[in-house]
Amino acid sequence: MAKERVLDLANKISRTKRGSKGEITPDRPEYKILEPVVTEEMADVALCLELRKPQTASEVAKQCGKSEKETAEILWQLAEYGVVFVEKVDGVDKYWIELWVPGHMELMVNNKEIVKKYPQIGRAFEEYGRARAPLAVGNFPIGKGPMRVIPIETSIEGETRRASYEEVSKYLNDNTVFSVSDCSCRTAREVMGEGCGHLKEEMCIQLGKAAEYYIRTGRGREISRDEAFEIIKKAEENGLMHSIPNLDGVGETHAICNCCGCSCLAIRNAGMFLHSDFVRSNYISQVDEEKCVACGECAEVCPVNALKLGQKLCSKNPVELKEREELPSNSEWGPEKWNEDYRINKENVVETGTSPCKTNCPAHISVQGYIKLAAQGNYLEALELIKHENPFPAVCGRICPKKCESDCTRGDVDDPVAIDDIKKFIAEQELKSDSRFVPKVKNQYDKKIAVVGAGPSGLSCAYYLAVDGYEVTVFEKEKMLGGMLTLGIPSYRLGKKVINAEIDILRELGVTFKTGVEVGKDVSLQELRSEGYEAFYVAIGAQLGRKIGLEGEDAKGVLTGIDFLRKVNLGEDLKLTGNTVVIGGGNVAIDVARTATRIGASKVDMFCLEDREQMPALKEEIDEAICEGIEISNSWGPKRIVTENGRVVGVEFKKCISVIDSSGNFNPVFDENKTKIVKADNVLISVGQAMDWGSILENSKANLNANQTIKADSFTLQTDEPDVFAGGDSMTGPSFAIDAISMGKEAAISIHRFVHPGQSLVIGRDRREFYSFNKEDLIIDGYDRTPRQRTEHVDAAKAKKSFDDLRSTFTEEQVKKESERCLGCGVTTVDEYMCLGCGACTTRCKFDAIGLVRKYDEENVELEKLKPLVVKQVIKRKGKITARKVNKFVTGVFSSKDN
Repeated sequence: MAKERVLDLANKISRTKRGSKGEITPDRPEYKILEPVVTEEMADVALCLELRKPQTASEVAKQCGKSEKETAEILWQLAEYGVVFVEKVDGVDKYWIELWVPGHMELMVNNKEIVKKYPQIGRAFEEYGRARAPLAVGNFPIGKGPMRVIPIETSIEGETRRASYEEVSKYLNDNTVFSVSDCSCRTAREVMGEGCGHLKEEMCIQLGKAAEYYIRTGRGREISRDEAFEIIKKAEENGLMHSIPNLDGVGETHAICNCCGCSCLAIRNAGMFLHSDFVRSNYISQVDEEKCVACGECAEVCPVNALKLGQKLCSKNPVELKEREELPSNSEWGPEKWNEDYRINKENVVETGTSPCKTNCPAHISVQGYIKLAAQGNYLEALELIKHENPFPAVCGRICPKKCESDCTRGDVDDPVAIDDIKKFIAEQELKSDSRFVPKVKNQYDKKIAVVGAGPSGLSCAYYLAVDGYEVTVFEKEKMLGGMLTLGIPSYRLGKKVINAEIDILRELGVTFKTGVEVGKDVSLQELRSEGYEAFYVAIGAQLGRKIGLEGEDAKGVLTGIDFLRKVNLGEDLKLTGNTVVIGGGNVAIDVARTATRIGASKVDMFCLEDREQMPALKEEIDEAICEGIEISNSWGPKRIVTENGRVVGVEFKKCISVIDSSGNFNPVFDENKTKIVKADNVLISVGQAMDWGSILENSKANLNANQTIKADSFTLQTDEPDVFAGGDSMTGPSFAIDAISMGKEAAISIHRFVHPGQSLVIGRDRREFYSFNKEDLIIDGYDRTPRQRTEHVDAAKAKKSFDDLRSTFTEEQVKKESERCLGCGVTTVDEYMCLGCGACTTRCKFDAIGLVRKYDEENVELEKLKPLVVKQVIKRKGKITARKVNKFVTGVFSSKDN
């Protein structure tokens, strides 16, 4: 049963009448937001108030027929709820009603107790904006919406035409009383279970009379001006933008909001309804293509997806960028024009694609960006840019599969840019430096997270969680950190000092390591939960060698390649003598073979199913093995292991005709009549890896696939046990370190959201879907033929006797020469209509390649002066819509006659 007087109040605040066409009914959010807390008696008193006309309790009491004391008590309770506004004037409280937005709805959501008790208040706030926004689309002049973006101030420094009302500092310096509260929009989203993970707590600043109200009613904390400036800075560091309530007159406002594009209900007008004019500043972003290196940092932080990566190089068939013909200001603008899924369908790249290096890198590192910074000698900044996506550049500089190089556009001219060598040089400078790069911890959360497994994925997750401000503990069952980086890769490829040096940064960030602790055996997940751990990232890797099931496989002298490498890396006194046969053709098999030569094997032979072109090992690795005297026999598969007295003496092989069937599946076919026996004193089987789950998942809802990898969502990495996330090889099967690192970062994002109630794991999240442009359509004639720089050749005779990494690093001169070979394929593009002019993009650019330019010269107005401007805009818009329809009709008529 509806509360009639509360319905009356909802209509009065809405300036509608009961029984009219636009009346507020019980199913409307205007009623739903009041219903939980406003009684009929309270509504009777509130109905005596007027819009923005302050009255004392004494004045209201005369109208409502109650005593002044009783009236004052009710008015104060309404003020605490946020249903009315209160201000002390000459020592006397005066009350009035405001607009719903910006006004009562935010005030009610900012009362933490009532919104927690009645989540419908938050839902009603969101529902109101969604229902009202279509009515405003196209009908408000630029700069006249109830809320408006103001630029991040550093983005308009030096702008000669800027006005003081567009400066954050102006509003802070003009006021003396300040408060801070949680963001009301993100609070509403949170109670709906649709939070986006952006920082919500103490993010919005109130000024002057509004601050006094917030402080008195307990919905805000009093702060100083200096604290307000610090909050503004923190917001910008967390990728947020600024906007202000826009109905107080030129140069006046009562609050500064720090908003995101995925939860802010004002910015939704641009994101969902594509009505950017409703909230935009006077500025738009502009890219200097000569300086832009398509690092993507600006696009990542853009709240409305106005920035995307594209191509800088010319095409044979240039794509003409079509200007928007249909706009809210000149067209009918119904749901078919909206972007309903704007919070989950953000695009990273324009339709025609962007640079292949960023696309092909599993972590999508800004290759062009760090190459450019290296060319300028800004090595620390280059390292910072790399570590935005990969905390272990020194490690990856030694073992990366170089997918960025495999499709480098420069390779179509001559040779690909030596991207990995440049990255290795950058990382090396920091390793040699007394001053290491330790990222700034952005926030501080009193929440404990456990990472199980100290391999590249687990360490990556720990790194990004620590940077975000979490208390992270990494549990590792081995005595050494690094996982397969340490135990599965020989030190001549990846020295332990390099691994430990990069792990040291995690220690400086406050990450705790507990080695020799096997989760599931020494401590269970449930016990860790009881100790206060709120989420887990399980990244145990594929640490077991896989056997084939051959006859004689259990004989003495037979080991899996993984077990062999582990024993060597742990320093066990392991010696090989005589002939060693390695079965397998991947990178691990190559590592096994090369390691075998270093611990005594007089002869090492590799046998693999694939032909030389199909071998899964990297060509570089294959070449190095051959140089060290390892013989590779292709297209042979093991039939049995020959033994005598329980010890291996040889291996019988059969000819492999094909490996992959017509469906693309692994399905080798053999010629059983074509065989040979190879003498062997040792056999090292390196045909794959497996997981050893032990008892980690005991009493857990998490499930395993048939191949023993863990089942987890491919995007969020969440398992069937909600607080358990998983990634790396334990989820994907054996892969490269850079793939595992990339998943670690995604896990950190998911965990951050999971441990904060009401956050969605997908809303407002970057899906990082990149794709390359069509290289066949590029014009790449006329480029120089500067040869690729190369490191000194390693003497294979010396290398095969040493476990030291003898590979050299580029000199500084080589880095500068090689960086000049980069064609600078990618560039950032700007959709000027969608751009709000917030300036968030400028805070991320290290190249001075993007800035704000003033396009409009619009001022805000007081609410009382707004109506005639809106009416004028509505008439103007209708004229444009009619003109477009007439023009379209006439064009159609003449076109049909021509045909």
